[in-house]
Amino acid sequence: MTATTPEPTHSSGSVDQADRTVSTPGLPLPLVFDEPPRRSKPPRHLADLDTAARREAVTRAGMPAFRANQVGHHYFARLVDDPDQMTDLPAALREPLAEALLPTLMTPVTVRSADGGTTRKTLWRLHDGTLVECVLMRYPDRVTMCVSSQAGCGMACPFCATGQGGLQRNLSTAEIVEQVVAGARSLQRGEVPGGPGRVSNVVFMGMGEPLANYAAVVGALRRLVEPSPSGLGMSARGITVSTVGLVPRIQQLADEGLPVTLALSLHAPDDELRDELVPVNTRWKVTEAVGAAWEYASRTGRRVSIEYALIKDVNDQGWRADLLADVLLSYGDWGWVHVNLIPLNPTPGSRWTASRREVEREFVRRLQARRISTTVRDTRGREIDGACGQLAATGG
Repeated sequence: MTATTPEPTHSSGSVDQADRTVSTPGLPLPLVFDEPPRRSKPPRHLADLDTAARREAVTRAGMPAFRANQVGHHYFARLVDDPDQMTDLPAALREPLAEALLPTLMTPVTVRSADGGTTRKTLWRLHDGTLVECVLMRYPDRVTMCVSSQAGCGMACPFCATGQGGLQRNLSTAEIVEQVVAGARSLQRGEVPGGPGRVSNVVFMGMGEPLANYAAVVGALRRLVEPSPSGLGMSARGITVSTVGLVPRIQQLADEGLPVTLALSLHAPDDELRDELVPVNTRWKVTEAVGAAWEYASRTGRRVSIEYALIKDVNDQGWRADLLADVLLSYGDWGWVHVNLIPLNPTPGSRWTASRREVEREFVRRLQARRISTTVRDTRGREIDGACGQLAATGG
C-alpha cells in the first residue's frame, strides 16, 4: 500500500526512556507505564513457553520431551483442563505433567450474563488474589472474546472505569491466553446458547493498556495464532489490539510479523481536548499517534481502526468530526483507516454521558461525506457492566 502524502515523522523517544509517572493537571491519577512491585509472579504455564522451553520443562521433570507436545495438544486443541481426560498419556504421568505445565492460573468468582446468555462477563481471581474480567460475546456469525492484559490500567482516562481504578499489575502471557481458552471451553461445554462453537475473534479491549504490557501481549498473540500443539491456531486477522497511542510500541508491533488489527483509542482529534480525555497525549500528540497508526497500516497492509467514544457536549461537535476527517485524510484516502464510534457507556460517578442520537447521526454523516469508512459500535453488556470502559473487576 502507498499513501498520497509523505511519510510522517515520529517521536524518537521510547516508552522505556519516558518518565515513568507523569502528573497530569486536573486528574486525580497519574499516568503510569510500569506495574507496581509485587510479591509473587504467576506460576509458569505451558502457554508462557515456546516449544523448546516446554520440552525442557518436561525433561527437567524427568519425562520424555515429546510429552510436551501431547500436553499442548490437550490444552490448545482439546481444551482439556482435567488430567484424567488425557487418556493417551500413561496414568502415572498425567498429574506430574499437569503440575509441570498446567498449574491453575485463574478461578472464576462470578459469571454474569446478558443478551439471552450470549454475552457473558466472567470475574476471575488470579493466584495472588488479583481480580480481572473478560467478556464473551456470541453473534450469529462469530464469537468474540474481549480479554484483559492488565489488572487495572495506568493510563488514567477519566471516562473509563478501568483507568480510574489505577494499575495493579501486568498479566502474564498465560493469564491472557487462559481467558480465551476458558471462553472456548464454555462454548464446547454448551454453557453459551447457540450450540457448539469456537472463538473466532479476540479483542484486547478489556482491562489495561496492552502495549504497556508489551512482551506478555506479544507472547499471547503468538500463542493465539500458532497451530496446535503450540497454540490455538487462530487467524491473526481475527485479532485486534487496542492502544491509547504508545507510539514506540506501535512501531515495534509492526515489526513482529503478526498481521493483527491495530485499534487506536483516539477520542479527540485535537490535542487540547485529548490531553484531558487520554492523558498519554501529553507524551505523544495526536499527529504522532495517528502517524504511527498510519505507518502500521502501510507496513502490515492491515486497516487500522480509530476508536472514538462519543461524549455528550464534549467531543461530539460537528467541527470535531470535520477535524477528525482532516487529520485522517492528511495521510491519504487509500482505505487505510476505519472509524469506530462508541456511544459512551455509563460508569459510576462519571459526569459524562453518551451523545444524543441526532448528534451521533450528524457525526457519522460528516465523516461519511468525506468518504471515511465509519460505523457505530453495537454495544453489548451495559446492564452487566461488561461494555467498553466499564470493566472494573469489583465484587467477589
